[in-house]
Amino acid sequence: MIDTNSNDPFGLFRAWMAEAEKSEPEDPNAMSLATADAAGLPSVRMVLLKGLDPEGFVFYTNLESRKGGQLAENPNAALCFHWKSLKRQVRVEGAVQRVTDAEADEYYHSRPRGSQIGAWASRQSRPLEGRWELEKRVAEFTARHAVGTIPRPEFWSGFRVLPRRIEFWQDRPFRLHDRVVFHRTPSENAEPGWTTERLFP
Repeated sequence: MIDTNSNDPFGLFRAWMAEAEKSEPEDPNAMSLATADAAGLPSVRMVLLKGLDPEGFVFYTNLESRKGGQLAENPNAALCFHWKSLKRQVRVEGAVQRVTDAEADEYYHSRPRGSQIGAWASRQSRPLEGRWELEKRVAEFTARHAVGTIPRPEFWSGFRVLPRRIEFWQDRPFRLHDRVVFHRTPSENAEPGWTTERLFP
């Protein structure tokens, strides 16, 4: 059964992630990211979790991409982690806010140099005439930043999903799965806390 004694969903998530890092063959930090535009039309894609702190779950992207535009119009998102090897799933829902420039700079400069160049070269989500166009832009920015530190593009940053709801799902025999939801409870005098409830499978 899923342990809720600590009343700490981030601690439970870290424990599950640590187990996934040992058992998942590829990208245990992969997560589906669901966004919606101003009209409420949904869109979903896979991204990578790049940070976790007491505030929320962090990922990075081109701000001019489709997801970046949708998050500007509708700053709410949902995440889903699925670890097939462990038969576990975690779902996160909440508001979204931009990370600080310092956070974005630190992560951007931790990336391989080729990935930094790629951030400049890719006009993410926009039409591409052919692969040659992308390769040409990569060559141009590689030449432009041949030496020295590559500055982070102003159009490239990160988002933090601030969870209002986190659901942990564990497979059980006969489809009698274990489901526990943590709900964030705001407090006027202290840090927000969490309440939990179990759900029918």
